[in-house]
Amino acid sequence: MTKTVLTVDDSPSIRRMIALTLREAGYNVLEASDGQDGLEKATTTRVDAIITDQNMPRMDGISMIKALRLHPNGRGVPIVVLSTDSADTLKSQAREAGALGWMVKPFTQDKLLAVVKKVLG
Repeated sequence: MTKTVLTVDDSPSIRRMIALTLREAGYNVLEASDGQDGLEKATTTRVDAIITDQNMPRMDGISMIKALRLHPNGRGVPIVVLSTDSADTLKSQAREAGALGWMVKPFTQDKLLAVVKKVLG
């Protein structure tokens, strides 16, 4: 069965790059334009993993993770933050909110695929 990954980023070019990389590797990909859009999609559609940006309009990544973890569809879904920010305080906040990992932009396709493979088992 094909795994579905939700990618949440306010940059259309980053979303396209992530989606293209994952689709070429055989994953089904849903895209969301910010944290609010990501939360709506993750609570109404079954996803196997989420890759989210941190700094976005309407709702940032950590706020989205916190809200999602309160919803039945968000429990147990691996979430990785992909951000230009690499502050240890933000990484700690993301872990406390329920994120499994943190990747720093820019990223390589190989690194992205390795992380997705690892979190999906």
